[in-house]
Amino acid sequence: MKKSILISVYNMEIGGIERSLINMLESIDYSSYTVDLLIFNHTGDFMNLIPCQVNILPQNNKYTVFRKSIIQCLKEGHFLSALIRVLSKYIAIFKGISRKLEEGSGYIQMQLTMKYLTYILPKQSKKYDLSVSYAWPHNILAEKVEAKKKVAWIHTDYSKLEIDNKLDFLIWDKFDYIASISDECTKSFVEKYPTLKSKVVLIENITSPNFIRKMANDTVSLPKENENFFNILSVGRLSYVKGYDLAIHALRRLHDKGLTNIKWYVIGYGGYEKELQELIEHNDLNESFILLGKKTNPYPYMKACDLYVQPSRYEGKAVTVTEAKILGKPIIITNYPTAKSQLKDGNEGIICDLSVEGIAAAIERIMKNQELSLRLVNNIKEFDYSNVDELKKLYKIIG
Repeated sequence: MKKSILISVYNMEIGGIERSLINMLESIDYSSYTVDLLIFNHTGDFMNLIPCQVNILPQNNKYTVFRKSIIQCLKEGHFLSALIRVLSKYIAIFKGISRKLEEGSGYIQMQLTMKYLTYILPKQSKKYDLSVSYAWPHNILAEKVEAKKKVAWIHTDYSKLEIDNKLDFLIWDKFDYIASISDECTKSFVEKYPTLKSKVVLIENITSPNFIRKMANDTVSLPKENENFFNILSVGRLSYVKGYDLAIHALRRLHDKGLTNIKWYVIGYGGYEKELQELIEHNDLNESFILLGKKTNPYPYMKACDLYVQPSRYEGKAVTVTEAKILGKPIIITNYPTAKSQLKDGNEGIICDLSVEGIAAAIERIMKNQELSLRLVNNIKEFDYSNVDELKKLYKIIG
């Protein structure tokens, strides 16, 4: 008898968590396990990338309300859900102001919404050998799914996350295991919740080099006229966390030093787009710092670029950095708290200071030192970066 696994995720919009999930689904041993995928809202360009062996559960409209606007919820008749969303929003705003949160109250609002909406949502009828909650907050699988073993995933650096930790702990504590994608993520999580240490197991983001290289061979690429430019690429949602404001100022600094043959492309979307576009215009970089928007397949762009840069303020473990390694690109990442778990500085790429000056200096160093760039690429090409064996840790939990 095959063992049954349920994996849940909010939607399949383009993002790092969803991309790592696709890699995991591509690598599961379907001869031994059946996989049901519970997608709360069947939206997103990654829906088409889900392997055919996966059983996508039918959408339950009551589960679709989490990331819709309140107005949309009202139009669709989710009146109680909309009321809960409004109340959660204002409670979260009050908590955010009282705590003087740097990033606002968005995460707390998500927690409160999940807490109260879970009370009115129906349970899943089937019982599983293993249930995996892949995206935070994890209330649904904690409360609405029956399974012999339950696992929830950590994808971020908890030392930086502005949330309600008391609410958060109550949900994490309902799981048998907590999967962390790096030692640094584990460390920051355990510092917040020391009594949960025994539940944490390291399971790195699964990467499938064959899948990534295959996707990179699509015909889409950077414009042909850019062959005369030094092309930089960054991939990730448009948010304060990803540090694109720092990148814009760094490019302005490089241009001011005479390095005008640089084009910096960003693939991603998000709520920070307007602010970034205004910053690009203010720095007169409309022709050289280019927001490409949402792309289902970023890999051809990654394959075509001269340098991959991750200018983040913090990360759990950026999937895109590993993907850039697989495609043999020189890489620069900022020195966010988990950076050393992502990259061997001076061997696989450069970890630069988390500042405008640090990013600009590292890019200039790569551009002017072809020997360094070639050495980094050659070092990367010595490794496969396939880590499908990480799934054995998940199989071991099932038993």
